[in-house]
Amino acid sequence: MLETVLPIAFAMLGISILLAFIRLLKGPDLPDRILALDTLYINAIALVVLLGLHLGSALYFEAALLIAVMGFVGTIALSKYLLRGDIME
Repeated sequence: MLETVLPIAFAMLGISILLAFIRLLKGPDLPDRILALDTLYINAIALVVLLGLHLGSALYFEAALLIAVMGFVGTIALSKYLLRGDIME
C-alpha cells in the first residue's frame, strides 16, 4: 500500500510547493509572502520525511528537524523585522 500512496503524496506536495511559490512571488503584501515562505518550509519538511520513508533511511528525519528549526528561526527574524524594522535590539 505504501508504494501506491507515496507517489500520490509526492505529487500533491509538488503541487502545494508550486502554489506556495506562486504566492511567494505574487503576494499582495509582505505578511502574505512571509506566510508563503512558512508554507514552503513546512512542505519541504514533509517532502524530506516522505523521501526518508521512500528510501528507508532515518537520516532524512534528522534533516527534517534541522529544516524545521531553521525555518522557525527565519520566520521569527522576518516577523521581528516586519514589526520593528530591526532584528537585533
